[in-house]
Amino acid sequence: MLKYKVDMHTHTISSGHAYSTITENAHYAASIGIEYLGMTDHAPNMPGSCGALHFLNLKVVPEYIEGVRIFRGIEFNIMDYQGKLDKSIRKKIIKSFDISIASLHLPCITPGTEEENTDALVNAMNNPFVNIIGHPGDPRYPINIKKVVSVARDTQTLLELNNSSFNPENGRSGGENIAIELLRECKKQNLPVILGSDAHYHTYIGDFNRCEKILEEADMPKELIINYSTVDFDNFIRYKKEKCRNL
Repeated sequence: MLKYKVDMHTHTISSGHAYSTITENAHYAASIGIEYLGMTDHAPNMPGSCGALHFLNLKVVPEYIEGVRIFRGIEFNIMDYQGKLDKSIRKKIIKSFDISIASLHLPCITPGTEEENTDALVNAMNNPFVNIIGHPGDPRYPINIKKVVSVARDTQTLLELNNSSFNPENGRSGGENIAIELLRECKKQNLPVILGSDAHYHTYIGDFNRCEKILEEADMPKELIINYSTVDFDNFIRYKKEKCRNL
């Protein structure tokens, strides 16, 4: 049976509404066989989250903790329909990240029309520093799925299937049918997806149980789920990494 090796979407106490440290996260990840762990705390425009100094100083976090590679990064807030991200994070800091997620969050952007929400994601994906779009199936933000998947393929951006979103207690719940449609379009366009725990406490890291039901319903091939292989993950994100070197 294949085991998950990658979880890029996790939070620490620095996000303000998460409850574990990066050391606790890494320790738990190591205990369940996760080899790549994203440290993707919320960017400053999320109420209660950390400031720019947190991200400036990420260099002090070891690259490996208990054998787990730590991807020092961020979960950006998409701030408008032009896909602009948190202004307080300067390009010099952004260039230092190992991984960058960009997401639509209610405290930062009001849901628009399908066209406006789609434009927000498309413009964010065209940003060479954005590697992953977080929880794109949020039912509060309807999108043109075919267009989003096409741009994700063209820009080498991963679309996330977010385990936390399918929790009935989560404000993003109710998007299962959207997620299935998204997966089927990804399968049609041969685009890999990434599962994200969106863990706000360390014992949720690597927990994709709700995602698995959606994957089964969509009949998603294992080879299009990038969490099983660190090599496949590295190869996919290399395109944007190389593109960013000269910016």
